[in-house]
Amino acid sequence: MCETAFATTTPALTLEPPPPSLFSRLGSRRRRLWELSRESHCPVIGVCLPLPLLRKLVGKALSQTAPLGDYDLHVGAVNACTRRNRLSDLLQEELDRRYATVIRRYKAAKTSEALESLWQEAVDEGDVAGPFWATLTHPRCTPVLELALCREMHMLQHQAGATTRVERSRFEALMQENAALLRELGKVQERCTRLVTEKTQELERLRQELMQARAALLCRDTTIACLRSDLAEVRETLPELEPRLQLKRKLNAEKAHTKALEQQLAALRQELSRAQAELAASRQHRSKAPTCAEACPSAGQPSPHVAAEPQLQDKTILCVGGRSGNVTDYRSIIERIGGRFVHHDGGLEDNLGQLDANLAAADLVICQTGCISHKAYWRVKDHCKRTGKRCVFVDNPSVSALARTLFPRLEENETTRDAADEASSN
Repeated sequence: MCETAFATTTPALTLEPPPPSLFSRLGSRRRRLWELSRESHCPVIGVCLPLPLLRKLVGKALSQTAPLGDYDLHVGAVNACTRRNRLSDLLQEELDRRYATVIRRYKAAKTSEALESLWQEAVDEGDVAGPFWATLTHPRCTPVLELALCREMHMLQHQAGATTRVERSRFEALMQENAALLRELGKVQERCTRLVTEKTQELERLRQELMQARAALLCRDTTIACLRSDLAEVRETLPELEPRLQLKRKLNAEKAHTKALEQQLAALRQELSRAQAELAASRQHRSKAPTCAEACPSAGQPSPHVAAEPQLQDKTILCVGGRSGNVTDYRSIIERIGGRFVHHDGGLEDNLGQLDANLAAADLVICQTGCISHKAYWRVKDHCKRTGKRCVFVDNPSVSALARTLFPRLEENETTRDAADEASSN
């Protein structure tokens, strides 16, 4: 059948006569393609040689060849392999060259059993083209082994066809999945392109803002440099500029100091006016006031020749320090001359924080230095110095010392104020 098909499709093909024996044994010589059984030619041509290579060899063997289909080409080549001719020689040479490595490895098999074992290993590995040719042409390949190889190869071709169909179905499914993934990829690429465009525009905007900021900074630095240059030129043209500036600063400071002194002078004048008014009122009241002896009849009190101080009436007198047993006598003396008595022990038991409030509320401060803490003493002295408040210092913390120190000081103040009133009236 194969010969008829090849003859009808290739009428110009002329081949040499076939070899004398199909299974002749020539010692260790490998068998040739035309020495194999007819059943072996079909799998050898179909499995061991790709169609493009087979078409090339057929075209080389035939001088003129009509266009052949794949099936006709295969049938004609199988028919040509039954005997030795130019095409079978070309096929033999190509198969030996193509699978030379496998052929050398299969030479180590000395028995049919070893040869069959190598074939089974090749089947398990899945690469059967080269091992199939090397086993068929091996000197120890028996007709039984050759028939078994042809049958197994026939089944492998069926399985390969089924696998090809399955793989084709999987390939189509993968193609559909690939198309869906390509569509998704296109959408993702579109989104990425849009985002890249937006980010590029934003980056360009930021670059423009940066350039503007750099330009503004450059202008500012240039302006500063120009102003510094102008200032240096002005200083060079006016060497006395710096002394003038210093004098101007000193003048401003003196003006501020003068303004403060004027404010202080105005306050002192107001205080002097109030003192003069109080002095006039005290003179009117002194003629009617009782003597000190009448106001303080008890022994150990101020001298009888000293009258009660009119300016202490309704005034707050703060006594800082002293013995706690004399506080009652201190209060009696102050209240009998019309004043309000406030006492602070100078930090012995009372809180020093309360002393500041007492000092601010007092009109006259009596500091008994013999019985007071150092902190309280300096606090009293500093407050009276800052505020100009009158302060009487008593060294001996007793009632008599308080009276002797307090009333002469008041008389001296009164004499001084009378002299000031007379000078102002003149």
